[in-house]
Amino acid sequence: MKHLRVALIGPTYPYRGGIAHYTTLLTRHLREEHEVLLISFSRQYPGWLFPGKSDKDPSERPLQTEAEYILDSLNPLSWRRTLKRLQVWQPDVVIIPWWHPYFTAVWAALSRSVKRLPGSPRLIFICHNVLPHEQGRFSQRLLPPLFRLACGRGDGFIVHSQADGQILQRILPQARVQVTPLPTYAELGITDTSHIELPVTLPTDRPLLLFCGLVRPYKGLDVLLDAMAIAVKERPLHLLVAGEFWQGGEAQYREQIDRLGLHDHVTIWNEYVPDEQLATCIDRCDVVVLPYRSATQSAVIQLAFGRGKPVITTNVGGLGEVVADGRSGLVVSPHDAIALATAIICLFTGDMAISLVKYIHREHQKFSWNHLVNVLHQLTESRLDATK
Repeated sequence: MKHLRVALIGPTYPYRGGIAHYTTLLTRHLREEHEVLLISFSRQYPGWLFPGKSDKDPSERPLQTEAEYILDSLNPLSWRRTLKRLQVWQPDVVIIPWWHPYFTAVWAALSRSVKRLPGSPRLIFICHNVLPHEQGRFSQRLLPPLFRLACGRGDGFIVHSQADGQILQRILPQARVQVTPLPTYAELGITDTSHIELPVTLPTDRPLLLFCGLVRPYKGLDVLLDAMAIAVKERPLHLLVAGEFWQGGEAQYREQIDRLGLHDHVTIWNEYVPDEQLATCIDRCDVVVLPYRSATQSAVIQLAFGRGKPVITTNVGGLGEVVADGRSGLVVSPHDAIALATAIICLFTGDMAISLVKYIHREHQKFSWNHLVNVLHQLTESRLDATK
């Protein structure tokens, strides 16, 4: 593999969330073979735009790697400083993540300038969500042009689901797109979580289901609660909802729990969950449930698999591509509480849970970061060969 100088631009610690974790892990694994300059944000979002309490990671043992905090998403002067740093670094390839149209202006400006750098470095976009999950009628028309403006100069694109790849190709028909599975998040948190205490009390006499991450409408928690009301009639179960609620939406779910009589079957922990405690939640649960209405992919699945836990999810976006139905988890139709309840009951019938865990341990290596690094290298090499 040819040694490359790679400039990666994106969030990393102290910023929180799956994109920051992804950037950090990718940087670590790229640095095993290549020289990497990681440029991160001095300010990622303005405070008024971020819906949570903070965009900073409160973990005691966060994922970290060396970075230069130059870029302010709102300050064009910082965009110029970033470009000057790239001019000095002289990269073979520049990698930029795309996950939200808020970053259209900064990515459009940087991508235009990157293409003018000496040596014409390869420009690759890693698209976590080509289009946002939640769209209004107006945004459906506006979003594709914004994506073209921000990312249209890319030489190559990586997506983590066939569904997202199809969306990207509709917007940019000539784009070179590589689809590769989202890599494992097994490095998140710590290996031994037996000594980690959680701020909630959970029963130990029944199976535990986990719904985790930022709680937003498209993630289908209401469908899961309806399914729980059906499933607990068949056997004792408990659900832990661990994550910060989008724009203070906890009340509607509390009302649903009251209406369904699920007080003794659901625990809500409305906080951003630090890495070590998230790992603890997954280690203590029996299954992770993602009843999403829409999706591209999910780091929650890769964290669950990385810690040897099966998943129940819906066949939306790339989720059904990653979860092998009946082998590493169960896949059901979205919006269907009865089907979801049936899957939950089925998983705890006989030896199914044991067989799912065995398969996960046997197959989890296919979600390696080295595979993603190889795909990035192939995209870069094709351009370098073409310019000789």
